[in-house]
Amino acid sequence: MGRGFAKTIGSAAAMAAALLFAPTAASAAPDLTLSGVMTGADHETYREVPFRVPAGVTAVTVEFEYQGREQRTVIDLGLRDPQRFRGWSGGNKARFTVSETWATPSYLSGPLPAGTWKLILGVPNIRKESRSAYTAKITFERGRFGGFAPAPLKTGPGWFRGDLHLHTGHSDGACAPAVGARVPCPLDRTLAAASGRGLDFVALTEHNTTSHHQALADQQPFFPDLLLIPGREITTFKGHANVFGVTAPLDFQLGGPRAPTLAAILDQVEAAGGLISVNHPGLPSGEACMGCGWTAQTDWTRVPMIEVANGAVPADSPLGGLKIWEARLNAGLRVTAVGGSDNHDALKPLDQAGSVGSPTTVVHAVDLSQGAILAGLRAGRVFVDTTGARDRLLDLTARAGGAEAPMGSSLRTGGGAVELQVQVKGAAGGRIALSGPGGAGAVAAGAPLSADDRRAIALPVGAKGWVRADVRGPDGKLWLIGNPVYLQP
Repeated sequence: MGRGFAKTIGSAAAMAAALLFAPTAASAAPDLTLSGVMTGADHETYREVPFRVPAGVTAVTVEFEYQGREQRTVIDLGLRDPQRFRGWSGGNKARFTVSETWATPSYLSGPLPAGTWKLILGVPNIRKESRSAYTAKITFERGRFGGFAPAPLKTGPGWFRGDLHLHTGHSDGACAPAVGARVPCPLDRTLAAASGRGLDFVALTEHNTTSHHQALADQQPFFPDLLLIPGREITTFKGHANVFGVTAPLDFQLGGPRAPTLAAILDQVEAAGGLISVNHPGLPSGEACMGCGWTAQTDWTRVPMIEVANGAVPADSPLGGLKIWEARLNAGLRVTAVGGSDNHDALKPLDQAGSVGSPTTVVHAVDLSQGAILAGLRAGRVFVDTTGARDRLLDLTARAGGAEAPMGSSLRTGGGAVELQVQVKGAAGGRIALSGPGGAGAVAAGAPLSADDRRAIALPVGAKGWVRADVRGPDGKLWLIGNPVYLQP
């Protein structure tokens, strides 16, 4: 929570590496395709190929291919917009992106004016008898950001572990260098800590700023097993909320002319395809933590997630978010519970609460990509590991009348018997605890869990509402917090 507010490279290997680590992938169907031919007459010349960028574009991606490398032909790349030079990558990148808040290294971020842009082609070498056909596929994004990684970092469905609440020196994160006083903590230190913890994804959620997006674009290639998701902690006088997956500017001045109501902020988040989560809603607001508690007038049908576990506040503390979340569930809303370390010091030892990855949010997703992780969070097949362990698992499935529903989804029971199947790994000695009106009267604790355990729990006939499974340690402390299954008669 906040305390305030070219060298030319002609080899195929180099080009393949540049393509692999391009910050974002062009779509299957580009908006424009430019093509042409270079001949020996183009040796040591430049050609500027014009194309038009329409109004409302938030990112421009260029994907470039050409023939003739086997004859040592080299075509270099650069870009101009209608007003200024936007960068030069020579022969070291086959694909690049420029946007308002970040750009592929070699290029400049900034406003994307509508009008005639020019792709700069330089030809440092082409033999007299050679002929080289080229193609440039150009894709326009309009408000929705696909991610810094060009492809899923891991393919296939699975459980992916991450931290959804992190701060660096781009806002109020600070850490101590080898010598001297604490300084703004470099972003790469947070990423190194996340990698060391074995996380699959992180969201960097700086307060009200987008300055970290360029650093994320730069760093993603160096962390090929760690998905970097752009985040923002919208920090207002009436509460804080994280927004994920958005690079476009967002207003945060709640109550002012730019964002007179929370609805105005939510409109912008939804238009950009982002996902919002209310942070540490149970904290008091005051001089120690200005605006930290959630008091904004809120249409909760538009808020898909809530932070129930925060590194600074134990999940079952009176100041935690569990009771506020459960009140939303009791009102008939479906809100995914998540956690985040709220880490402000990347060098904090990993065995301490509030270190990077403690707590961890674990998401079942179709693959490790930004779109899949955000979709998994929306779907609610998510649990929170308050201890940040590497290998714990909690999954819940409800069954009735031959139908079944995983955690986060709904099940029509027909008013008959319902059975819960609970799978827990890595929590030996803990016990299952049920919560919610749907599980009222069910006996869940049983014997202590083994290292890899499955339990079948019968619910009372006619059970309805929501029910979730948690895991508590021998001392009663929450280890794992599950999301509900929603039971409908």
